[in-house]
Amino acid sequence: MGQAIATVVTGASGRMGQMLVRAALASERLRLHACLERPGHGWIGQDVGVAMGGAPVGVIVGDDPLEAFAQAQAVVDFTAPAATVEFAALAAQARVVHVIGTTGLEGEHLAKLALAAHHAVIVRAGNMSLGVNLLTRLTEKVARALDADWDIEIVEAHHRMKVDAPSGTALMLGAAAAAGRGVDPGAAKAVARDGITGARVRGSIGFSSVRGGDIVGEHDVIFAAMGERIILRHVATDRAIFARGALRAAIWGQDQKPGQYDMMDVLGI
Repeated sequence: MGQAIATVVTGASGRMGQMLVRAALASERLRLHACLERPGHGWIGQDVGVAMGGAPVGVIVGDDPLEAFAQAQAVVDFTAPAATVEFAALAAQARVVHVIGTTGLEGEHLAKLALAAHHAVIVRAGNMSLGVNLLTRLTEKVARALDADWDIEIVEAHHRMKVDAPSGTALMLGAAAAAGRGVDPGAAKAVARDGITGARVRGSIGFSSVRGGDIVGEHDVIFAAMGERIILRHVATDRAIFARGALRAAIWGQDQKPGQYDMMDVLGI
């Protein structure tokens, strides 16, 4: 086995950040090299293990991504769109594999990521779990097999603290359904029904979002026709599945050429 991959975790204090820290510390293939937080955060200068309520692990939380990336081989990033774009530019300069689980990215952010991918490997996915990526492929196949007489509705549920809707996973599933149908996902997208909306537009792909409690993540893809329905479902009960997938992507990315990839590439499905 080769040398452990020096890995940076951004947004270390967040739910996913802490999960990623634990997963990296437990990994035989990766070594936790650095942890980052925004300037002024209370964790800055603390050992990340202590900040998380445990024993010291020898990694001090910092706020300088340039310094952290300089000696790293992978960055795992579940933060916010503006921060992710900044990290992507720095990761490209350092030729570091950048694994992105950030959601809520818009066109302007994606354009900047595409530029960064000319110089470094970017693995980006709305969801890093094996199950969800299999669900995405199944959604595309089922959508391809059924015509527009079958309405498609994607229903997602997450914890009360999630700030974006629909979820990145729901949008990924919607894009898969649109690809199966051979239509533009943006044009087919239908969200935020309220009041007298009129009949459903034929061929539209609907999205419904639920927010409450500590729901980790639930996604249903409903294909509904007159007299029958097909429902594809994935339920996540532990965020560790996302962390494991992200670290798997960081390992896989070490052998790739600069460019943009997703979990389908990582998993070979």
